[in-house]
Amino acid sequence: MRGLVKLLALLVALVLLPATAFAQAENLAALAGVAKDASGAVLPGVTVEAASPNLIEKIRSTVTDGNGQYRITNLQPGPYTLTFALTGFATVKREGLELTAGSTTPVNADMKVGNLTETVTVTGETPVVDVQSAKRVRTLETSFIQDLPTAKGYASVMLLIPSMITGGNTTAPQNVQLQPGMIVFGGRGGRSNEGRVQVDGLNTGASLNGGGVSGYRQDIENASEVVMSTSGGLGENEVGGPGMNIVPQTGGNTYKFHFFATGLGAGMQSDNFTQRLIDAGLTRPNVINYIYDTSVSSGGPIVKDRLWYFALVYDRGSGNDISMFHNLNAGDVTKWTYVKDPNNPAKSDSNGPLQPSTRLTFQVSPKNKLNLFWDEQISSNSISQGSATTAPETGAWNHGFQRVQQAKWTSTATSRLLLEAGVGTYLSNWNNREVPGNNRNLIQMTEQCTAGCASNGGIPGLLYRGQGSWSADWIGAHTWNAAASFVTGTHNMKFGYQGAYHEDNRAPGGSQNIAFRVNNALPNLITESIRDYRTLSRVRYHALFAQDQWTKNRLTLQGAVRFDHPWSTYPEQTVGGVQFLPAVTTFPETRGVQGYSDITARMGAAYDLFGTGKTALKFNMGRYLEAAVNGNGNYSALLPASRVPTTVTRTWTDRNNNFVPDCDLQNPLLQTTTVDFCGQISQLAFGRSNPTLSYDPNIMQGWGVRPGDWQIGATVQHEVMPRVSIEVGYLRRWLQNFTVTDNRAQAATDFDSFSIVAPLDSRLPGGGGYTISGLYNVNNATTALTDNYATYAPNYGNQYSIYNGLELSINARLRNGIQLQAGSSTGSQVTDNCEVRAKLPEIGPTTYNCHNAAGITTRATAAGSYTIPKIAVLLSGTFQSSPGAVLAANYAVPNADVFKSLGRNLSNSATSVTINLIQPGDVWGERVNQLDFRVGKILRFGRQRATVSADLFNALNKDYILGYQQTFVPTTTAWLTPQSVLTARSTKITVQWDF
Repeated sequence: MRGLVKLLALLVALVLLPATAFAQAENLAALAGVAKDASGAVLPGVTVEAASPNLIEKIRSTVTDGNGQYRITNLQPGPYTLTFALTGFATVKREGLELTAGSTTPVNADMKVGNLTETVTVTGETPVVDVQSAKRVRTLETSFIQDLPTAKGYASVMLLIPSMITGGNTTAPQNVQLQPGMIVFGGRGGRSNEGRVQVDGLNTGASLNGGGVSGYRQDIENASEVVMSTSGGLGENEVGGPGMNIVPQTGGNTYKFHFFATGLGAGMQSDNFTQRLIDAGLTRPNVINYIYDTSVSSGGPIVKDRLWYFALVYDRGSGNDISMFHNLNAGDVTKWTYVKDPNNPAKSDSNGPLQPSTRLTFQVSPKNKLNLFWDEQISSNSISQGSATTAPETGAWNHGFQRVQQAKWTSTATSRLLLEAGVGTYLSNWNNREVPGNNRNLIQMTEQCTAGCASNGGIPGLLYRGQGSWSADWIGAHTWNAAASFVTGTHNMKFGYQGAYHEDNRAPGGSQNIAFRVNNALPNLITESIRDYRTLSRVRYHALFAQDQWTKNRLTLQGAVRFDHPWSTYPEQTVGGVQFLPAVTTFPETRGVQGYSDITARMGAAYDLFGTGKTALKFNMGRYLEAAVNGNGNYSALLPASRVPTTVTRTWTDRNNNFVPDCDLQNPLLQTTTVDFCGQISQLAFGRSNPTLSYDPNIMQGWGVRPGDWQIGATVQHEVMPRVSIEVGYLRRWLQNFTVTDNRAQAATDFDSFSIVAPLDSRLPGGGGYTISGLYNVNNATTALTDNYATYAPNYGNQYSIYNGLELSINARLRNGIQLQAGSSTGSQVTDNCEVRAKLPEIGPTTYNCHNAAGITTRATAAGSYTIPKIAVLLSGTFQSSPGAVLAANYAVPNADVFKSLGRNLSNSATSVTINLIQPGDVWGERVNQLDFRVGKILRFGRQRATVSADLFNALNKDYILGYQQTFVPTTTAWLTPQSVLTARSTKITVQWDF
């Protein structure tokens, strides 16, 4: 056995040593309480044992301290029996406890005089109010998740928490309830990319752009629990956003199997393409052709009480018709327009191969446990075929892999000292590749369609004709940690270290170095690009933290201090050797962020209001940091390739209508030939190897300069009745350390102000006709000059972002089979950079709404299940009510209209300038109320249990609009034309079988 231990340790060191993972407390549970005698006096020295089949070591024990208090931490969630024993007293046994991850369950013991052979067995409801933690946590158990009519992906479960916000595609938050998908998310008042998704407390996020999520699909169907925290994290937390931790199953001493299959086919979807949508301008909704998701999992002993396994194999796929049609002119190099093929709708198919994963839990010795995990996921060889504004011929090839590796060691050195360490990786070969057989002679086109557009389908912003660009990117997120916890009845102290190494390798490519924009099929703009180069970015960081939780009578105080030190580097890389940058420049290894140093403090308090364990007052406060990953903030800002302008535009008049720029594109200056007109490029530093962006050293290094935020929260949690609790909380959050880029080649006096009059249109506020002032246009002398300098925004004026919100949640798990989780989140966020913009017009010359106060919004969710006794019929459902999107009216104002106020033509011979005609919050998308429902029949065959269900997505078959055309075109109905709608009512058949 010692040889096996050494072999496993060697494998971990060789395979996972470069990796990391942050072991968060959300994946574990705790017990705490006090032992007293019949007179109420506290009893020191009582042996307290927690026993559970979920513990591979069977029993965890401790001893009450001088105050009669005990605390047992780092427990796997699940059923427990708690035993109190002391010489001279009868043993007290508490049965029927159900511990949930991320919370401390209070259990006290009243011991009477007797002998150890006498046992007093106590049963009762498990307390549902955590009176010893200020952190806001919500837990969903496996059985509840399996009962719900949701896709088994993290995004579908995350959206059941009302305080979550999403970024990116606005249609995705709805459709991930039907099939799993990736969602970038954050908390109210924070950044939309700050959310964290972990498995067993270990990172599964990417190494860039927030680092919280990735395309990796976590196993939700077989999870033991899913724990979501929204605020109040202590020293273990780098960021202040919400977190989701998926607590996995680890096997056991009994062999168990679980089969899951769900899917739908043609004819299992209703039609919500209503006359309302037709009148609004939608030509065709998305249609699902098929979905399937299957998995088989198994867990059990390899060696009883010594080595457990849990393995999973799954297969999934989907096919959709997209609200777009193929182009009859696709592939024809002689054609420059998009002509809809009404008999050939665009499709998107994704079918992945069988994919396995394995977890091993090894009891190395009575005090040491090791968890190992490996999951390899291969992307499907599919080709995306566009969207509502992208034609199929512009699609990309999806091919790559994702790999998650984890190792986690825990040691109960003594009943009071706990040691732990973890390592993990998320590796991915990602992004869109060149489509096999792609014709590189096709230049990609964009239809502007500003007024009276009859060509190219009349679709503003349509992308068509060719695959313009692709990438061959690779990322690696490596994280590691170690911690020691010293636990007494009164204190729970933890000291830890965290480290990370994030890699980001980019290799952009493209068929052409130019792209054209047309307006009603007439060229008016050329985009010149430098492609085919590599960028390499690396971020490292170390963090130390110390935290303590101290309980005195009914009051628990929590405090933490954390030290963070991240930095970034760029390995040697080259740029050039392409059309607009013929010379190859080699950049040696350089440093980006020289090094941030931050000491942040967090604290919390929880008070058992009446001493009954049923009502808790909670308060938390702390400062948190923006994530240290590639592509976030300043970490990748000094990349050599990003400091060399690689894209510029120039106006173009194609006088002979041959779609060939008859001018010298290597010449950056204005050219008027006998055939064509080509304006000066938008940035004269295009393709120069000397950097055009410099950074204030004060924002690239130092103490307390890293972007972050402060949070203050207060909560009341109350047990209304056994197994039912209600919670009301307030949160205030404000961001800090804003930066801004000052183009020092342009002074404020180089900009001329102007105003425009919004067109008369009944859809605009007040019917339109109002004046929009505070707009700027740079003069021709400085329009293409660039000397960007990034520094602190407060050097130019005040900038802020503040959120205030009120949250409500209800949690019920009744013995009659009813389970319910419901809640709402109401809040308002105000952002403002008007003072900064007044001194730096270049940061938003055509954005007059520098003060953004869209108003108060409310989001509500509910999820519940009930099994009807005797007939064993399962009823369950989820409900979401979400506010619509804040909409814009982006109007390409003609040069002639601007001239009336500006007194001159737009600089650089621009034919128009795009301006949003409405303030944020003036026009909203419609509110989306979505109900999903399940009816299932439970079948039992001895110890086997199967559930066959019919799941209804969008059960009421609503036709809510999710995506809107936000290009404003006067005299047409193009503005607010629906681009996507809630998927029509779809029926999925789901089978779950435990044996």
